[in-house]
Amino acid sequence: MQSNDNINSQFYKYLWAYILVALSGCLGNVVDGIIVGNLISEDGVSAINLSQPITQFIFTLHLLINAGAGMLVAYALGKNDTVTARRFFTRALSLSAGLGVLLALVGGVMFPAQTAHMLCRNEQILPLTRDYMQVLLLGNPAFIIMWGLSTMVGVNGSPRLVSLAVIVDNAVNLCLDIVFIQWFGWGITGSSVATVVGHLVGIAILLTHWRKPENRRLSLDFVSDGMWASWRRIVSQGAPLAVASICLTLLMLSANTIVLSTLGRTGIFAFAVCMNLLQVYNLFLSGTCQTLQSLGAIQVGKGDADGLRQVLRKAFRFITIAMVVTCVFVWIEPSLVVRLFGADEPDLIAEGNHALRVFALSFIPFCYIYVLMIVYKLYGHHHMALFISFALSLTVIPVLWFMSRHAPSLLWYSYLIAYLIEALAIAALHHFTHTRLQLGTKTGDGL
Repeated sequence: MQSNDNINSQFYKYLWAYILVALSGCLGNVVDGIIVGNLISEDGVSAINLSQPITQFIFTLHLLINAGAGMLVAYALGKNDTVTARRFFTRALSLSAGLGVLLALVGGVMFPAQTAHMLCRNEQILPLTRDYMQVLLLGNPAFIIMWGLSTMVGVNGSPRLVSLAVIVDNAVNLCLDIVFIQWFGWGITGSSVATVVGHLVGIAILLTHWRKPENRRLSLDFVSDGMWASWRRIVSQGAPLAVASICLTLLMLSANTIVLSTLGRTGIFAFAVCMNLLQVYNLFLSGTCQTLQSLGAIQVGKGDADGLRQVLRKAFRFITIAMVVTCVFVWIEPSLVVRLFGADEPDLIAEGNHALRVFALSFIPFCYIYVLMIVYKLYGHHHMALFISFALSLTVIPVLWFMSRHAPSLLWYSYLIAYLIEALAIAALHHFTHTRLQLGTKTGDGL
């Protein structure tokens, strides 16, 4: 059993490391929106948000392929079975590239107008959405390969190189945003090109992993024996995460469509700013959850129930403080946040102020529920964790639809209502299934 001081030291060591990586991604997304809002227009911020379902779908493909393959590679390396590890690595990389190219051809070359129209039906924002989205689709192989290599390099023992690649990726993106938009005059297309170039730079950094001979145990192996069986195992391993990601993609697409059709251009800009606020919450949430998974899993492996409870207390304390501080700031200065994204029209500022204050409250139950999902996983209650994973996305859609039809003036409260409903459902399911959070001998089997 570890002392409280040791747990405390380890907790913050993990926490700040994970927050640093999350900070890079958060700044990349938020500052990207700020740059576009100020150098192009408020509609540019909306266009980026309307394109997010495409980004999430690309990330779903990554999860389907590389999340499962990463686990299979890790199992093989743990057994010193480099032959199997290399084959899974090769097949995941080839499948990533193949699906990426297929998506680029279908969405980026053959049907860009139809894809853009599916995302946006506002004639004023549609051209910006198409320009931004088309480059994302054409460059999506870089997205999938960047995230896939990050998974494999981390599994192969170089997590610091992954952190460096992610940070540099986002830094290049932000710098090139200004260069391509302002100096080259490429408009919102320049922002999308900067994102793709950032990923290419990240890939180049990750490839340096194989300069060291000891890292070449994970190399390409194009032997065709058992190829289809390997691909089936990769997909089956990644399917649960991919399904949850598809639910999130559906939520993004549905929410954008409902908000745009109900509240128009003003509403979709306010919603885009709120989704950027979510990035700030996710900064703390991601750091907390990754720390909880890593350090908590160590306590589970040791069978140290007291140590796990200490980690849980620190996780909930940190996320509570972070949420309270963020929420208070947004309630005091919502217009400051809205103006950061280039808004100067009174209607946009007024709608943004109202929406931000509501969403600042809505994200509080969301964060607690998300952390609770990790807690259930640590205690081995995977059915509860799976229920939460689906419900976080799918509960919001019917509430949004109902509010848009019957109380459009209260549309911004949909997320808050949905998360409160989910909290009640979790409490009821927890009670009726007699779930107990006890650390048993089989708790860590599914981690």
